[in-house]
Amino acid sequence: MDAPTPHPCRPRPRVVLTFPGQGAQHARMAAGLYGVSKSFTSTMDHAFDAFGPAGRTLREGWLAATPPAAFDDISYAQPLLYAVNCAMGAMVTEAGLRPDVLLGHSVGELAAATLAGVFSFDCGLRYLSEYIGVYRHAPRGGMLAVAASPREVEAHLVPGVVIGAVNAPRQVLLSAPEEALADVEAALRGAGITCSRARALQPFHHPVMRDVVTTYAGLLTRPPLHPPHTTLYSAYTGQELANELATDWQFWTGQPAEPVLFGPTLEHLLSSGPHLLVEAGPGQSLTALARRTPAVARGDAKALALLPARAGEPDADIEAVRAALKQLATCGCDPLSPDF
Repeated sequence: MDAPTPHPCRPRPRVVLTFPGQGAQHARMAAGLYGVSKSFTSTMDHAFDAFGPAGRTLREGWLAATPPAAFDDISYAQPLLYAVNCAMGAMVTEAGLRPDVLLGHSVGELAAATLAGVFSFDCGLRYLSEYIGVYRHAPRGGMLAVAASPREVEAHLVPGVVIGAVNAPRQVLLSAPEEALADVEAALRGAGITCSRARALQPFHHPVMRDVVTTYAGLLTRPPLHPPHTTLYSAYTGQELANELATDWQFWTGQPAEPVLFGPTLEHLLSSGPHLLVEAGPGQSLTALARRTPAVARGDAKALALLPARAGEPDADIEAVRAALKQLATCGCDPLSPDF
């Protein structure tokens, strides 16, 4: 009897930790892990302590069953997203997960950079605190999620509106001060194009933010930066982040004025071989985007989220993380040992 023909071994997929940005925040995001996971809890408490009196307000708003009216404002959403993303990253890496690549969306890129060692968690918290003080001078506005391609959307843009993010071939975010955003929303709806307001109260990734940071740049400290020790992809450059950019504070301070190219960046990353995408932050928005890519459709990549899509029962976060970690073991990762 002939021996069976050996099949070439499928290469181990590269593990990619992804971190969501503005719009992913929701009441009690990942709060089910607070007081349960030691690493998650200590990271969150460290953040609240670092923000001083404002940290107590952040903690209360985060844990409240009904979030405060300002929860989507930069003063709440950005520090909480950064802290939760970093806490989730710390929890899974301490459990034994060794990511090969880090990728974030908007403020999620700051968390990715922290885990890559570009700057410390304390440095990131200090920068965010100053950043919030600067960008509170930005005009009120927001972002509009549009189910259309960039080319389709461009035909309906009105003065003052820009494409602030390209998340997928037919999913873009428009950014503008409030009056212009209302005008373009009406124009798109009139043309039969589906759109909805994103959870943001500032026009992130709009050139008007550049004027703000130029005016108040002197208020931002710039501690030393370091080349990433883990491969770091940037949704602003669309590719692996070069050391010279990673160590340039102008690159980081300019991000709120630059468009996020998460969709094209993800496509570029997935073109380099098999990958396992793990969303380490609130919700499942990046996982949903990843599952629409050709690489996932072909089976060349997989995408999973550590947390539920939205807040649920008190144990939902713990159960979701446990289920995700078990799934990782079936995808080629070493067994993980969470601290709960």
